Amino acid sequence: MFPRRLVGAAAAAAAVVAAGAVPRGGGLLALLANQCRFVTGLRVRRAQQIAQLYGRLYSESARLVLLGRLWRRLRGRAGHVSAVMAAVAGFVWDEERIKEEELQRSIDEMKRLEEMSAVFQSPGVERHPPEPKSQTEGNEDSGGKKAPWEMVMDKKHFKLWRRPITGSHHYQYRVFGTYTDVTPRQFFNVQLDTEYRKKWDALVIKLEVIERDVISGSEVLHWVTHFPYPMYSRDYVYVRRYSVDQENNVMVLVSRAVEHPSVPESPEFVRVKSYESQMVIRPHKSFDENGFDYLLTYSDNPQTVFPRYCVSWMVSSGMPDFLEKLHMATLKAKNMEIKVKDYISSKPVEMGSEAKATTPSSERKNESSCGPARIEYA
Repeated sequence: MFPRRLVGAAAAAAAVVAAGAVPRGGGLLALLANQCRFVTGLRVRRAQQIAQLYGRLYSESARLVLLGRLWRRLRGRAGHVSAVMAAVAGFVWDEERIKEEELQRSIDEMKRLEEMSAVFQSPGVERHPPEPKSQTEGNEDSGGKKAPWEMVMDKKHFKLWRRPITGSHHYQYRVFGTYTDVTPRQFFNVQLDTEYRKKWDALVIKLEVIERDVISGSEVLHWVTHFPYPMYSRDYVYVRRYSVDQENNVMVLVSRAVEHPSVPESPEFVRVKSYESQMVIRPHKSFDENGFDYLLTYSDNPQTVFPRYCVSWMVSSGMPDFLEKLHMATLKAKNMEIKVKDYISSKPVEMGSEAKATTPSSERKNESSCGPARIEYA
């Protein structure tokens, strides 16, 4: 059970005492303590030598990537080792930040839908987008073909599709909707303001920014939310990034689940480890005039034991409900002139800058108004 060197040290100390070189009692403990300090010192020096070697062989970013990979390998193991490695490795932005390509893919999806229907070119015409084609994203079946979208809900200003996710019993969902009584700027800002979210969404238990990548504008958030009875509350740790392109008249919001060393799993909640969401907003005219279309693509694994059809029903009914709550919160903020942070005017650094720079978690209070890019049902 004990390391061989410590066992050897104890045996050596006992032999010295038995030979009468030192008095019994405190002498044995003193020898053992000295030997332990000697062994610990050797290991510390060896660790320092290894660190110096890697410092000469690898750049700082490469060392962070190696530590991140080692942490991910150990994080599933019980005990203190994974916790220590998590603290040492930190959050590796080079691997986890949302890239410009992810934002562009979401915008391209909206463009494809627009190109599939000529009526999209006329803001005043009633919008009836065609059913999304299966070629838009992954989710291939066993034959290599991508699963088709299935219409779940078809309302005047709200259309919902779903398709199965390969290798699981869950679905990916896609929503196309239109609002004509609020501006894109107002709708966009209400989604992002965490402090206001805590006021209008009664399901929120906790919502805060954990860390921010200053250069790309990506943020890590921790969100704890009630789930329908009798399920336990869920918590999400996710990275999000948004972009506002005034030249092309489009806004995009992308988020996905990550793991962060400062937010370990808690026995009080069920951690949702698989989650993705992409929201694209296209104004009918401008950011400050009423009327816009939005396209939401969403999937997650809520870690439930309920059958697939039950989970599908909860999501299919919960998403419209949440979106309507978001819409009503936007109307309320507009009519009552509730102060909401303007994320368009204070938008993040322009797309294309992917350097490593982060804001420490000590700034959470100041950053707490920069909330979730999550636009799915809570």
